[in-house]
Amino acid sequence: MKIALIGATGFVGTHVLKELVSRGHQVTAIARNTDKIDTSSELVTAKAADVANADEVAAAVKGHDAVISTFNAGWTNPNIYHDFLAGAKAIQAGVKQAGVKRFLTVGGAGSLEIKPGLQLVDTPTFPEAYKAGATAARDYLNFLKTETELDWTFLSPAIEMSPAHPGERTGKYRTALDTPVFDEHHHSRLSVDDTAVAIVDEIEQGNFIRKRFTAAY
Repeated sequence: MKIALIGATGFVGTHVLKELVSRGHQVTAIARNTDKIDTSSELVTAKAADVANADEVAAAVKGHDAVISTFNAGWTNPNIYHDFLAGAKAIQAGVKQAGVKRFLTVGGAGSLEIKPGLQLVDTPTFPEAYKAGATAARDYLNFLKTETELDWTFLSPAIEMSPAHPGERTGKYRTALDTPVFDEHHHSRLSVDDTAVAIVDEIEQGNFIRKRFTAAY
């Protein structure tokens, strides 16, 4: 497939790029600054674009079979709520403008329900440092659910997927829709490499069209 990857230099994006290339997909790796994009493979083309500009996004993704967005406005960004929502909506608008139907975006785990009617981000123990970003991703998911033209998918990563615990690639995971996947020790964990596996599997298989899903061991 010919796939446009937005956020190709980020924590998740770099691993998704590696996974896509390992499966022989042709990738346009999109970032504001392309210096960090690994273009050693002939399958990878780097392209600069401002994701907050829908026209630039449309120009960058036009002609592709699918778009994957791993856009993150930056956890230390004091304006993360506004910037994430604005960027996510601009990316979505750009994908539609380009005429690409298949769109997968990576959000947060905060909108997963830990019990009926209670999302993780609304629990008293949810870390304050991540609350604005998680709330933005939750609110964007609600916006995305109204989308009727795109064949969209929203991935909520495992609760404990982070740079502090990168893990390794096993190629194995379990999925759920709106509730976390827990192991026998009540942990929701998935390495970033296996998160990339889950993302590329979904692009290839289309099991969660117009749905949110999550994945963990």
